Amino acid sequence: MPKNCKCAKPLGIKVRCWWLLLILFFLMGLAIFIFYSLDQQASWPMNPWRIRSLSNQSYIDVTTSVDSYFVEYPHPYQFLMDEPNRCQEESPFLVLIIPVEPHNQEARNIIRNTWGKETMVLGHVVSHYFLLGLSTEGYGTKAFQEELLLESQRHHDILQSNFVDSYKNLTIKTMVMFEWLSTHCSNTSYAMKIDSDIFLNVQKLVDLLLKAPRQHYMTGHVVRDALVLRNHDSKWFMPVSVFPDSRYPPYVLGLGYVFSLDLPRKILGASSHIRAVYIEDVYVGLCMKHEGIEVTDPPDGGLFQAGMPFYRNGCYWTSVITTILKNSKQLVDIWGLYETQTQSGC
Repeated sequence: MPKNCKCAKPLGIKVRCWWLLLILFFLMGLAIFIFYSLDQQASWPMNPWRIRSLSNQSYIDVTTSVDSYFVEYPHPYQFLMDEPNRCQEESPFLVLIIPVEPHNQEARNIIRNTWGKETMVLGHVVSHYFLLGLSTEGYGTKAFQEELLLESQRHHDILQSNFVDSYKNLTIKTMVMFEWLSTHCSNTSYAMKIDSDIFLNVQKLVDLLLKAPRQHYMTGHVVRDALVLRNHDSKWFMPVSVFPDSRYPPYVLGLGYVFSLDLPRKILGASSHIRAVYIEDVYVGLCMKHEGIEVTDPPDGGLFQAGMPFYRNGCYWTSVITTILKNSKQLVDIWGLYETQTQSGC
């Protein structure tokens, strides 16, 4: 046997081993590449195909649903239930307007038995009205409307207009409030828009207003330099095509703000120039900016609480004007605490 044949078998084995190793490394590299590519498609924003897909999707969202971010206002809405003479006859110093769902009689009764019963405060008349639209939850029947009419005749504090009562129509609800105030309360100094799930210290509020300007005045929980939310999943999403700026002008949170009675006409006038967006407090801020009127910071930043603080001292409820609660039912217990603190000299 030739000498070189001694090395033939080991050399062939070595070559095959190297080929197997190369193939194995190639397969491992291919698997890693495929896995990495799939992962990048799911998470890497610089993938060109993903950019095209997102860009097209954003374009579709904006062009097909842009009108959903506006509401139908101005529009000749009519009142189905009204108190046409009461405000003029009472000439209140302060009018409280409470937007509430038509079917939520429980919330209305709770307010009537808590801060809504404060009708004479520091020698000044305070009155309240509940503002309703038309129900979309099966309560729009003739029987329900008759029940609502009886409630109105019993309490004389219900204003119902013929717009659909929904979250998206809160701007309409607010503008209808301004319409009613501008035509029914010429002898009133101030009004407040306040949600039904809010604790309100009317005594503290009137005390504040006795020292406040009588014109160009709106205060509450003031928001400045608020970012416009571009996340589609946000409840307050606003596309660039509707509002191109990155920040909103100053505005007051819609949970409760007070204003002088010269403002309703000015805000209504601005509404004919600014298309109404669905975020009502932002829209009021836009109208204020159009009129060149600035919102006013309260003298104490803690007077209008956006949420209930974890720590509350023994006189908390007599020291604030508003605090948002979990729901209107909680107001019953909170009102009891407030009255106890008042009687204890807080």
